[in-house]
Amino acid sequence: MQAASEPAVKVLVTGGTGLVGQGIQSVVEAERQVAGRAANEEWIFLSSSDCDLRDPAATRACFVKHHPTHVIHLAARVGGLFANLKYKVEFWRENIAINDNILQCCKEFEVQKLVSCLSTCIFPDKTTFPIDETMIHNGPPHPSNEGYAYAKRMIDVQNRCYNEQYGCKFTSIVPTNVFGPHDNFSIEGGHVLPGLMHKCKLAKEGGPEFVIWGSGTPRRQFIFSKDLARLTVKVLREYEEVSPIILSGDEDSEVSILEVGQMVADSLGYTKPLVTDPSKADGQFKKTASNKKLRDLWPDFEFTPLREGIQETADWFMANYDTCRKGH
Repeated sequence: MQAASEPAVKVLVTGGTGLVGQGIQSVVEAERQVAGRAANEEWIFLSSSDCDLRDPAATRACFVKHHPTHVIHLAARVGGLFANLKYKVEFWRENIAINDNILQCCKEFEVQKLVSCLSTCIFPDKTTFPIDETMIHNGPPHPSNEGYAYAKRMIDVQNRCYNEQYGCKFTSIVPTNVFGPHDNFSIEGGHVLPGLMHKCKLAKEGGPEFVIWGSGTPRRQFIFSKDLARLTVKVLREYEEVSPIILSGDEDSEVSILEVGQMVADSLGYTKPLVTDPSKADGQFKKTASNKKLRDLWPDFEFTPLREGIQETADWFMANYDTCRKGH
């Protein structure tokens, strides 16, 4: 990043009001309380109401308006397992359009650095573990989310192509399952942890019993949104490669969905036994990711303990239940 005496850095964050975007806002605001930190940076957090990134003309107009020097690209059509199963075409088409518009505008407007957000679901279904950044294209992703996964994979291909043909400094991050305040707590359309949290709240208040869809045995690594935000800002400022970097806790942080369900129940004070429904799809059994590249760069980075992050998320969810996102 440029020194304070140089022209200001202007960072445009797409999806800036979502889960990770809100986390980045909190990181930047905290830095501004420290003398000299982020002083030469202007941050613009873009929401879906500000610009339809599926529309090439609207996306270009946004770049004309803001002329960013750097971009963090978080915007995407996202959803949990059952949404991905049901809307494969929409997940493919909308994400391909969004990504193509953003990357082309970054090239056209000579953006100095672009960091796009991928997902561990892009990795091959049939693979060895742990997965690392070199294995993304080694086979097809799990069929449950192939529309979304292939669309996200193409960002990695585009990054290399833009770099080789035009010298663009485009890269990407690959987080594991993200959760935290400002998530979408939709039961059917959201990701597993916030969906479990919403179901648990309703069960505690006398609604249907708290049922974990599937067997509860699949294993996942989770990353708290504020940790991911801190790491994403580090990548923007310090990471110099075009190849992706996995942003994840250590391999031994992986837990089963049933264990996560119990942590959610504990965070909300739900004391009844957990119930599973094996008739529902499990999705991919595990996606264990290596964070060796991250640890080589930032060996002392401290992740928020999973139980602590879930408790903070539950507290936020309960305090903001009436206004938080709970739909598709």
